[in-house]
Amino acid sequence: MSDKFEGFPADFFKFFRELSKNNDRDWFAANKQRFKDSVQVPISAFISAMDPRLNKLTDCFITDPRPNGGSMFRIYRDVRFSHDKKPFKEHAACHFRHISGKDAHAPGYYMHFEPGNVFFGGGIWTPPTPVLTKIRNAIVDNAGEWKSLTRSASFKKRFGELRGDGLKRAPVGFDPDHPMIDDLRRKSFFVMQEADEATARSAKFATEVEKAFKAMTPFMEFLTEAVGVPFDLDA
Repeated sequence: MSDKFEGFPADFFKFFRELSKNNDRDWFAANKQRFKDSVQVPISAFISAMDPRLNKLTDCFITDPRPNGGSMFRIYRDVRFSHDKKPFKEHAACHFRHISGKDAHAPGYYMHFEPGNVFFGGGIWTPPTPVLTKIRNAIVDNAGEWKSLTRSASFKKRFGELRGDGLKRAPVGFDPDHPMIDDLRRKSFFVMQEADEATARSAKFATEVEKAFKAMTPFMEFLTEAVGVPFDLDA
């Protein structure tokens, strides 16, 4: 796989702007080859470029450039239980999941590409209660470490605040007066760095994502250790 990536083409974001105004199957069918050329091919190239970069940090996350069944999310929406019946997502995304498997509920890395809304980062999203409890216990047992790695000036400058919806009250079995109670109430734990379209279209984009992943390594190590999966097999 090549670590070269020249940035997303101008038509990448233009495609999604036009799709948002023509979100129907006829328009997409007429533009399907354009979708493949301007969206799928560049995302595959980006994923390939991230493979050696991510492997310098960890060997436990999968970078698969296949347009179907790999790291790239499908553009088709599941509308079975949604009031919004638009058939297509109006953004592109990819996810580097842990080698433990799709059902391991392990931390992962995520990239989101949408006109006017580009961001990338990682963490763990709405794991089941037993996994959440492991993370919460790890925060209680290592509160000083958790605070230092999520509240440092450099971390906050790059990622801002820790993200993730939370409970209104302390989870069962946890002290409501604990100094980290805001985090203990969370149902997800993730951080994101925001970027603009110009950055995503530049040759430095893959390097910028690599820098973000490197900066969040202690955070990801904490989460993987908390849920009982390795961050790096060679460590």
